[in-house]
Amino acid sequence: MMNFTFEELNLMCIYNSGGTRQELISALREMSGYLEADETELRDLTTSALAKLEGMSDEDFAALELVPDFAE
Repeated sequence: MMNFTFEELNLMCIYNSGGTRQELISALREMSGYLEADETELRDLTTSALAKLEGMSDEDFAALELVPDFAE
């Protein structure tokens, strides 16, 4: 199973409207197309999350608990 950071998991929660791994990948790719040049931290976070999502199976994705936790 992929080791997502706290920030990656929260980002994935925000964009996980479809519920499937492929829909989340599509949503993150679309969002990254709107990022400004100076939004490097968010771009890096999105790139990292996408790489991990693309490297995992749909079964592993289904086992993730994508519930936002903004309390940190």
